Amino acid sequence: MTFLWPAMLSLLVLVPAVAAVYQWSLRRRDRRIAALGAQGLATTGAGPQLGWRRHLPLVLFALALTLLVLATARPAATIVVPRRQATVIVAIDVSNSMAATDVRPSRIGAAKTVADAFVRRQPPGVRIGVVAFGQGSVIVQRPTSTHADVLQAINHLSLGGGTSLAQGILTSLDAIAGRTLKVNVASLGSDSAQVHIGYYGGATIVLLSDGENTSQTGPEPLARLASVAGVRIQTMGIGTAAGTTVKISGFTVATALDSQTLKAIATVTNGAYHQADVASGLRAVSGTIDLHFTIVHSHTEITAIFAAGAALVLVAGALISIRWFGRVV
Repeated sequence: MTFLWPAMLSLLVLVPAVAAVYQWSLRRRDRRIAALGAQGLATTGAGPQLGWRRHLPLVLFALALTLLVLATARPAATIVVPRRQATVIVAIDVSNSMAATDVRPSRIGAAKTVADAFVRRQPPGVRIGVVAFGQGSVIVQRPTSTHADVLQAINHLSLGGGTSLAQGILTSLDAIAGRTLKVNVASLGSDSAQVHIGYYGGATIVLLSDGENTSQTGPEPLARLASVAGVRIQTMGIGTAAGTTVKISGFTVATALDSQTLKAIATVTNGAYHQADVASGLRAVSGTIDLHFTIVHSHTEITAIFAAGAALVLVAGALISIRWFGRVV
């Protein structure tokens, strides 16, 4: 346990001070009773019969004072609490083909808009991370409950390079696992079910792409690996089937939405494919997020517990004093 205002602990000197005053008042009272007893004005045998009950109210008062001082120091402790949580990785294609304008204002612009809307729909219990992938991939925002950071990361994405859907999925799994997974993407083939990366049931990858894969490694083996790990992939297509052209390094290149590849990725993981410009798709993806109870360690201020304890002990001491002695003090 720690204290946010440790200087307030100096007030604990009040506890022995109260005890000292109490002892002084008892001795003074005993002397007065003895003096009156010598004059035949008081009996001297009643006091000892009270025994320990004579001191219990003061002990409770001192305990209440101690708890109250500790409360003013703002105690904090790491406590175990159940919390509804889910982990979602928003994986966004940032390859050159995403500059195409067959959707407005561009594919990457549409992807950012959809990703932004998706993040804003999620409750605080959803931890969201962002992965940007082209020919390679990078985690631009690790999973966090601070959704403002996620929105900022999405807004700052820029384009470049080809497209490796496999790398995008693998890096998303890295973000979910919280570590770099040792997976040889090129040699996965049909044996992805034999590679064990751990189990992350309830985690989801929301993959936004035009589906055009320019890498020699296909995305299906990585999708199977994600499925074995309990991760569902929801894909959202950005672009149109008719397509358009885009200039890359001075060359005009034709590009079109490859929905079949995106559908195959989603199907392998028991996910679903959605068209990004259909609002119902955004709602459907949000509805698949699996919020589940998990045990988390939280460093939390517990001032209220100490204050409530002090109040309860103080009331108990007052009631006992009234019951036994007919007075509070």
